[in-house]
Amino acid sequence: MPTLSDLAVRHTALDDGDLEWLHALVSDWQLLADLSFADLILWTPLLSGQGWLAVAQMRPTTGPTVYHDDIVGTIVSKGERHLIDTAWNERRICREGDPDWSTGVPVREETIPVRRTLPDGDGRILGVIQRSTNLSSARTPSRLELTYLQSASDLAQMVSEGRFPFSGEEPILVRSPRVGDGLLRLDRAGRVTYASPNALSAYRRLGLNADLVGAELGRVTATLCYSDEPINEDLMIVASGRAPKETEVESGGTIVQLRAIPLIVGGGRIGALVLIRDVTELRRRERELMTKDATIREIHHRVKNNLQTVAALLRLQARRLQVPEGREALEEAVRRVGSIAIVHETLSHAPEEFVDFDDIADRVIAMAGEVSAPEAMVTPRRVGAFGVLPSVIATPLAMALTELLQNALQHGRPRRLQVLVSSERPAGEPGRLGVVVWDDGQGLPEGFVLENSTSLGLQIVKTLVVGELSGRLTIEPREGGGTEVTLSLPLPAS
Repeated sequence: MPTLSDLAVRHTALDDGDLEWLHALVSDWQLLADLSFADLILWTPLLSGQGWLAVAQMRPTTGPTVYHDDIVGTIVSKGERHLIDTAWNERRICREGDPDWSTGVPVREETIPVRRTLPDGDGRILGVIQRSTNLSSARTPSRLELTYLQSASDLAQMVSEGRFPFSGEEPILVRSPRVGDGLLRLDRAGRVTYASPNALSAYRRLGLNADLVGAELGRVTATLCYSDEPINEDLMIVASGRAPKETEVESGGTIVQLRAIPLIVGGGRIGALVLIRDVTELRRRERELMTKDATIREIHHRVKNNLQTVAALLRLQARRLQVPEGREALEEAVRRVGSIAIVHETLSHAPEEFVDFDDIADRVIAMAGEVSAPEAMVTPRRVGAFGVLPSVIATPLAMALTELLQNALQHGRPRRLQVLVSSERPAGEPGRLGVVVWDDGQGLPEGFVLENSTSLGLQIVKTLVVGELSGRLTIEPREGGGTEVTLSLPLPAS
């Protein structure tokens, strides 16, 4: 499905500034659709000037839709929809007198010119919003619905005057309050003229016992939430409706999110809408997740410290041993514990149970080079990228790399040994990670069979790769001399 930008670049004469304005509009026009109980379709003129292209569409969450199919990408010729032509030519909001029954249900059509305010204060029309209201369930509107419709009318006028979206303001996030969460209508002085049931309930949970209608919202909210501490500056701006901002207030364990939409019609501010959402449970869960995340990172940090302590004790014990075989076995254990500690150290700094394995691989490779004999002149290196891996793969893979690198160092040529670790995500095998470790050492012994190998390191690698990671492991002689080990590991679906 082409995006608004794709369609506009291909079929219209809109420039980058125009597109930025339209993106800001459609990022926040769910508000207009919900207040109107209507579908919105944004039409822009074709490059040829002979028709209109639908570049965006929004359905209401507060009422039945008119268009069940997607309209984006539809082209209509000039003259097919006279309301669009009239709104464009006359630069004004146009409304159909009688309902349209062409879709099988009564639909009231309205068109709103979309004006962009330019830096010099002038403006130009970029397109037309078609607002279509399904009247099949028409009945006597309630006070809430009348307030919604009046607010929608004011907002539509702002769109036609180039006052919405708000110039210079960042687009409102998806998690902002919606119309159905709770709505207050304020007059020019910041007093509440209407409070929806959901908005009133949110203020009851904040501790309000009096009636909200007629009260000055900023003063009431400050009394409830800032009785014994300095008042949040953003609160007074939002609660008075003077600027398009958001803030959160908290009282008695209840957290309420407020978003102000100033209503500026005909050059003057006539009041404001304040959308309200009780986010108490949402914030509680976010705090729990943050606490859980911090706890997990602390656990990884302590595990890393404990593993380093174990490695230090094993290293001390190895120095005291007089038996070469025992000392070598303990030194191998130190390396294995160290590779696990590297993963846990990385996880202790990660926000989730995922790590950038390239950093771990580089540290494992460097560790292998440091413990090799100085006369061996080892040059281990890495090519390709492992990318981000979950911890359940990172830990066994780090151990497997440690064993394979150590094996290459032990059985390679005594001088100028090269060891290479490469990784890729094969194009023919999506969802898998390919890893190759090769060296140019003396190669595999004659008649080598992995299943019959008595090497502890290779047995560990096979257990980790095949048993724990459900991967594939092959060890073959390398062309030109040396050994090549190939790992193919399945990756979890992201």
